[in-house]
Amino acid sequence: QVQLAESGGGLVQAGGSLTLSCAAVQSRDITSESRFSLHAMAWYRQAPGKERELVARGVVGGVRDFAEPVKGRFAMSSDNDKSTVYLQMNSLKPEDTGVYYCNLVGATARGRSEYWGQGTQVTVSS
Repeated sequence: QVQLAESGGGLVQAGGSLTLSCAAVQSRDITSESRFSLHAMAWYRQAPGKERELVARGVVGGVRDFAEPVKGRFAMSSDNDKSTVYLQMNSLKPEDTGVYYCNLVGATARGRSEYWGQGTQVTVSS
């Protein structure tokens, strides 16, 4: 069974930086054949009173797409050996405030599935 563990959120002043992490966690007693293999990744955010919106998405070894409001400020990377995805956020603005959710698509011996993180709060003060 795979669960996602998000971390890295917090309170930061405008202009500051944060890096969010999203790790796919499995039970220790797994075989190499059942180890999680990351295929695709995405980050979403939801501000108070607003709908969840896509921030960034991409596939392993492929291109990344970013929402227009974060282009040039955010970057997304992955460490496939650690089954971990990162969202580097620079030059943060108050409008970046919200709960950030990671979304991973990957495979184990049981097949391909989509997983969601529990969300991490990012608050940018002016």
